[in-house]
Amino acid sequence: MSITLPELPYGYDDLAPHITRETLEFHHDKHHNTYVVNLNNLIKGTELEGQSLEDIIKAVAGDASKAGIFNNAAQVWNHTFYWNCMKQNGGGKPTGAIAAKIDEAFGSYEKFVEEFTQAALTQFGSGWAWLVADAVNGKLSITKTANADTPLAHGQVAVLTVDVWEHAYYIDFRNLRPKYVATFLESLVNWDYVNAKLAGQAAGVEK
Repeated sequence: MSITLPELPYGYDDLAPHITRETLEFHHDKHHNTYVVNLNNLIKGTELEGQSLEDIIKAVAGDASKAGIFNNAAQVWNHTFYWNCMKQNGGGKPTGAIAAKIDEAFGSYEKFVEEFTQAALTQFGSGWAWLVADAVNGKLSITKTANADTPLAHGQVAVLTVDVWEHAYYIDFRNLRPKYVATFLESLVNWDYVNAKLAGQAAGVEK
């Protein structure tokens, strides 16, 4: 069983004008696919071949001799998660369980936006900003990771992410990372997916 490139959960034009077809074609079809190809080449003929993406990440996390495998595996996982965090006509204030959990953790949705945006804008260089749930008590918090690092490697349950590598936004936003992050929150977040992740965590199942 090889690692495969998942299809986008929407059409190439569905996130426009915020995220354009050109960005998705470069970001998904080229960048994401390159990680998939690299990973399959790196694990071919090893004990990791045939394992799930999650198991590969957990098996090699923290092992400097397997940094190449980790980086490519984590980037495949991170990107797949990121695509699902967006939808056509998304964004704005959430509803459902996530709305209550955000209020509980941050005091208000507005405070969450402030802290999530701060994490995304202060991630120096390439990386990710995340909303994560504690694997034990489910409490939400915000974190950021550099390059390919992922909450999966730290025992956290990811419920939302924004990709702040430049290739995620440079075609559509040039160097304006703040505008990209604001647009992500205002117009793109798939809160239904976030609620599903939260429900899975609450049931003790990481999906």
